[in-house]
Amino acid sequence: MMSDNSTPSAAVQLCYENVTGSCVKTPYSPGPRLILYALFGFGALLALFGNLLVMIAILHFKQLHSPAHFLIASLACADFLVGATVMPFSMVRSVESCWYFGRSFCTFHTCCDAAFCYSSLFHLCFISIDRYIAVTDPLAYPIKFTVSVSAICIGISWTLPVAYSGAMFYTGASDNGLEELSSALNCIGGCQTVINQNWVLIDFLSFFIPTVVIIILYSNIFLVARQQAKKIESTGGQTESSSDTYKSRVAKRERKAAKTLSITVIAFMISWLPYIIDSLIDAFMGFITPAYVYEICCWFAYYNSAVNPLIYALFYPWFRKAMKVILSGRVFKAGSATLNLFSEQM
Repeated sequence: MMSDNSTPSAAVQLCYENVTGSCVKTPYSPGPRLILYALFGFGALLALFGNLLVMIAILHFKQLHSPAHFLIASLACADFLVGATVMPFSMVRSVESCWYFGRSFCTFHTCCDAAFCYSSLFHLCFISIDRYIAVTDPLAYPIKFTVSVSAICIGISWTLPVAYSGAMFYTGASDNGLEELSSALNCIGGCQTVINQNWVLIDFLSFFIPTVVIIILYSNIFLVARQQAKKIESTGGQTESSSDTYKSRVAKRERKAAKTLSITVIAFMISWLPYIIDSLIDAFMGFITPAYVYEICCWFAYYNSAVNPLIYALFYPWFRKAMKVILSGRVFKAGSATLNLFSEQM
């Protein structure tokens, strides 16, 4: 998926000295190497601990046991696994320009990379459906989007991406017709993915179709939200029935939740779009992307897993309160699970 355009030096370094077929090593000097390890390591730790906090908060506090929050917890699990199984090993590959973890783990790592990316996208798609129902029909929402429906959505969001990435990388279908190039790129100490044009197109459509669905649903959500706001303004001087007052309160709360989650969606698209575009360019223009450009695109995408908990911390008061309880150790006290996270005072 990437090519090494470095100029050969007099003393060529190899990933594995005295091993025939070893990849050439092009490490950074000590200063930049330290900076990159700090930058990538910080992203991995943020993805791990930030998403772990989200999962603990939603699973521990009973007030957060809702279909929408279970979807968010499952999304956090996908991001957590990116921080645990993908980012640390990619960090070594990116900085050292060598893969030291074996060919089998390279395939597993690549498979996890693709699976968790698409799992995140599927979760975001189902979350947009959940928000659409919540905003457009707030009174019927508890009946339409139940915990059982949420569980089915979570099951699909995990099963399809894992099956898809497994079929692509473990069957060898992804590099059909590119065996010679794949063999040349994957010397000993290399872990570079070569994907043929057919699979790149499938990849693109798998990203593009859910993205279009998400954009359409959120566009409709904000149109409905505007109409609801105008209706509330127009009836401001009139006496509303208790059911209308309740409906407007629910609609306002759901609109606010939809706005926050739309920021998560935008962050995901901005993070992953460079990588998707780079994959298309590579497949159809003979894998011309320089190594450093490919690595930048990868890490731009990986960092999305670290960004989501920051978005929740900035825009969800309940998450900030839950985080204080967890980090202070009060989570271990009896009755902490029933704390009111939506009140002004705890």
